[in-house]
Amino acid sequence: MDGRLDFFEDEPIIAAVKSEEQLNRAIASDCNVIFFLFGNICNIPSLVQRVTDAGKHALVHVDLINGLAAKEIAADFIRSYTGADGIISTKPQLLRHAREVGLITVLRVFILDSMALDNIDKLRTACNPDLIELVPGIVPKVIRLVNSLYRTPIIAGGLIRDKEDTMSALSAGALCISTSCEAAWKEMGVS
Repeated sequence: MDGRLDFFEDEPIIAAVKSEEQLNRAIASDCNVIFFLFGNICNIPSLVQRVTDAGKHALVHVDLINGLAAKEIAADFIRSYTGADGIISTKPQLLRHAREVGLITVLRVFILDSMALDNIDKLRTACNPDLIELVPGIVPKVIRLVNSLYRTPIIAGGLIRDKEDTMSALSAGALCISTSCEAAWKEMGVS
């Protein structure tokens, strides 16, 4: 695995945060990787700074940041003004540019049906992401299949609520899981 991604190998649980209050609890937790699922162009630099000041890693889901367009300039903004380690997006062109400017890239893929599953290769080829986040992350059979087809490490995200969901995703081949469910952070001893 790319050396820039080494910290994911030691972090089975990623705290996905949806509010500033939840961010406070994530920073206080033992989770060392935080995914931002909220924010705007005015506050995301200071929010990420709080995470990096705590010695943790931050990745920003740029599709969810108010005021950022789904254009390559969004990656430039994150790189230049936030100090985040990387971005998450469903947009291959944005991820491709983010990778070019040195950010870690996470392609988020919603597995709704077999067409979405078949589309992963096209999306992956278009942007060569560092990681793929499969949503929902509670389908071990799909995690195993995607893991067997591609060498890109997988994050299982979405609907993971407890230790059983976490262990099931990890056993199926996910490198780690992302969840906003704080109980899942604590059940895995990451409180």
